[in-house]
Amino acid sequence: MRESWGLLWALLRGRPNPLRRATDRREAWVALGALLLLVVAAPAAGWAGGAVADAALQRSVRAQHHERHPVDAVVLGRAPGRERFAGDPEGGAERAARIRVVASWQAPDGSPRTGEVAAASGHGVPGSPLRIWTDAAGVPVPPPMDARAARTHAVLGGIGTFLLAAGCVEAGRRMVVGRMVRQRYARLDREWAAADAGWGRAGTGG
Repeated sequence: MRESWGLLWALLRGRPNPLRRATDRREAWVALGALLLLVVAAPAAGWAGGAVADAALQRSVRAQHHERHPVDAVVLGRAPGRERFAGDPEGGAERAARIRVVASWQAPDGSPRTGEVAAASGHGVPGSPLRIWTDAAGVPVPPPMDARAARTHAVLGGIGTFLLAAGCVEAGRRMVVGRMVRQRYARLDREWAAADAGWGRAGTGG
């Protein structure tokens, strides 16, 4: 890889070198093309991937906020046989440690409901108010994704797309240069074989 970029630097400097082979110039042009792709195409792919991911995630956020409704519930007590469990990883540190409680609430249509829901560790006392999220039928659901969390996921997706594109460019460059090197060695082998065949003949100076 260092040799290819060195050839590229020599090509960009434009200084003639009688020892430079045609294959060296072609390898330098391949390196130049790879550099342009890394500088232009890979960031563009990362931006496009992040933009597509952000648009999809923001639509999901809006849909979740439309389909899920905040409801005020009342804690009836701790859920039997339930201890701590891992909360929603999209919710941040405040949801990292939660417990299961039995609570009562009203569905969006006004019908009473009772069931197990997740609560912060300090909301296990009976009679404590609790804010939960339900769907249109009053069934408890996880809170909707936060728009900031969605944006963070989109940025990470864009970075991943950029790294993938850059890796593909470098892999393509290595594959092309490797093929050129193999062809050069094969041509040298043929030339050496032809030279060996002529060394023992009369009049060849052998």
